[in-house]
Amino acid sequence: MTQPPPATAHPGLFISFEGGDGVGKTTQIRILADLLTAADVDHILTREPGGTELGVEIRRLLLHGGHVAPRAEALLYAADRAHHIATRVRPALERGAVVLADRYLDSSVAYQGAARSLGPQEVRDLSLWATEGLLPDLTILLDGDPDLAERRTTGRGAKDRLEQEGDVFRAALREQFLTLAQAEPERFVVVDADRPVDQVADDVIEAVVAAVRRHGVHLAHGGAHQGVLLGLEAFVEAFVEAAVRRSAAGPGEEVRS
Repeated sequence: MTQPPPATAHPGLFISFEGGDGVGKTTQIRILADLLTAADVDHILTREPGGTELGVEIRRLLLHGGHVAPRAEALLYAADRAHHIATRVRPALERGAVVLADRYLDSSVAYQGAARSLGPQEVRDLSLWATEGLLPDLTILLDGDPDLAERRTTGRGAKDRLEQEGDVFRAALREQFLTLAQAEPERFVVVDADRPVDQVADDVIEAVVAAVRRHGVHLAHGGAHQGVLLGLEAFVEAFVEAAVRRSAAGPGEEVRS
């Protein structure tokens, strides 16, 4: 497969959350979004699949429909991703917003590439072609014990098609996520998700602040989007202040996904 051209720099910040089902992605995204709101920072929350009207239909087919052949599954995820990036994510990044994504291409590499044995590199190449090479500025991998995460998903009620997979599938999934993180340490931050929610949130917030500062340096060195730099600096200050207020307020509700 012909590789896509390198993704161009953007003034916004793209943050993806990865990990198996039940590790707390939705909870941590909500906490982070609340801080961005408190700091008056332009941001969007989205997910894959299902971040667009088309994606909602693809999500229904993938997670709540009948059997889907593994290669068809990979192609449906790639189709959702191509449309999602083109219509929601890139426009937000170009206007300077922070994008918080519940899953991105690393989930496809782990789920379809490794756990479905389709080949991690092949699935990665497919997603890079679909998105014209766009990678997150920061990927937070919430790493948790698969057995504990499985008990959490059971506690939520009816499971979707992927949540019904067995122990071997979940173990392969976790191993592949950790392999991806080891291969790209400049992009990934691995967070122990088996701890209390607020302890996990502290590590997530620290990683995001560091990513914002790195992104500002990247823009300065690139010579483009100079007008965004002041906004980034103000964001860091406001974001840290909001994080301190959150910490002083005490633990929040523990809801995991």
